[in-house]
Amino acid sequence: MRTEVDALVVGAGIVGAATALALTRAGSRVAVLDRGIPNSAGSGTTAGNLHIQTIHARRPGQGVAVDVEHLLPLQKATSGLWDVLAGSVPDLGLVRCGGFMVAETEDQVRRLRTKHEWERAAGIPTEVLTGDEARRALPLLGPAIEGATWCAWDGFAEPDMAGPALLRRAEAEGAVVHPNTPVTTLRRARDSWQAGTPGGTWHTPVVIDAAGPWMADIAALAGVRLHLTPTALQMHSLAAAPSTLEVLVQHVGEGMSIKQDRRDRLVLGGGWPAGPFHATDPAPILESSTSGNLAQVARLLPDLAGGRLLEAWTGPVVTTPDEMPVIGELDGAPGIFVAGGTYSFTFAPLWAELLTALVLGKEPGLDVSAFSPSRLTQLPTR
Repeated sequence: MRTEVDALVVGAGIVGAATALALTRAGSRVAVLDRGIPNSAGSGTTAGNLHIQTIHARRPGQGVAVDVEHLLPLQKATSGLWDVLAGSVPDLGLVRCGGFMVAETEDQVRRLRTKHEWERAAGIPTEVLTGDEARRALPLLGPAIEGATWCAWDGFAEPDMAGPALLRRAEAEGAVVHPNTPVTTLRRARDSWQAGTPGGTWHTPVVIDAAGPWMADIAALAGVRLHLTPTALQMHSLAAAPSTLEVLVQHVGEGMSIKQDRRDRLVLGGGWPAGPFHATDPAPILESSTSGNLAQVARLLPDLAGGRLLEAWTGPVVTTPDEMPVIGELDGAPGIFVAGGTYSFTFAPLWAELLTALVLGKEPGLDVSAFSPSRLTQLPTR
C-alpha cells in the first residue's frame, strides 16, 4: 500500500476524531490511524466532564498546580464550539445541565469568589452562592457546604458517544479510518513524511499527533523527545433512581465530580489515581481511590451515599511537567503537530479548530503560544 493524503491523524480518540472532521470540512484529504480500537483508551474511559467554569487546580496526588486562570479563555472558546458541533453531529451525547462548584471552608469560599472574578473577566457566567442558597437550589448538598458557584454552561458529553460520533461524521464527509494500525516509523522525505505501519506506508506533508498517552512515542519516531508522562486515573459509578441528580457537582479544592448519565448511573470522577499506567492493559484499580471518592460523596451529597457501587474502571491520560495543555508544531519536525494534555476532552473541538488553522497556515483565533510543545521538547544530539 502506498497512500498519499493531505493530513495523517495519529490517534482516533476524541481529539483525533474532532481534528479529522475539522480538516475534512476544510477540504483536506485525511486518514486517521489508531493503534487499536478507536475510543477504547483515554477518551472512552474518562468521566466526560466539560470543564467550563474553573475547577480545582490539583487532582489527588498531583504535585504541580494547574494555572487555572490562564485556561479560562480556552474554556470559553471551546464551550461555544461544543454547541456548534452538536448542531451538525448526531448522537454526540452532549448534556448542558449546568454545574455547581462547592466549597467547605472559608479559604475555599474565597477561592470561589476569586475564580468568579476571573470567569467574569473571561466572559464565563458564574454566580456565587452561600451554602444555604446552594442547598435551596440543590437540596442534595450536605451541611458541610459553605458556598458554591453555579455555571449554566457546565455539563458533560457521554464518553462512549462523543468520540465515535465525531469519527463517524468525519468518515461520512470523506476521511478514512484505519483501526489496529499503529505507526511504527516516521521518516522525513523532502517536504513530506513517510509514516510506516504494518500494512504499508502513508505519505503526507502533515502529521497530527493526537495519540494521548502515546504522544511522546509518536514524536520520538520523528526524532523529537517530548517530556510527557502517561498516567492512569480512576472512575466509579453508583446506582441511582432516574433523575436523582440533574446537574454536575464538583469541588473547588479537591478532585471530585459527580453527575448522572443517560443510563441513570451516578458517574464519579475528579482525577483520582489508578495503579501504574500500562501500554496495553488497563491500569489496576486502587482501593484507596475508591474509598476516597466514595467518602467524598458521603460528605458532600449524603443522600447519594447509599447507592450501590456498580463499577470501578481506569483510563489513561498524558500529563506535562507543568500540568498544562500542549498544542502546536514540533521544533525540528516541520509538519508534525501535537495536541493533548490537561482538559483534552473539554478542549477537543477547540484543538481541532486551532490545529486546522495551523496546518492551513492561517492565524489561530486564540494565542496558544504558551502551550507550545517547544517548552517540552529536546532535540537529539547528532
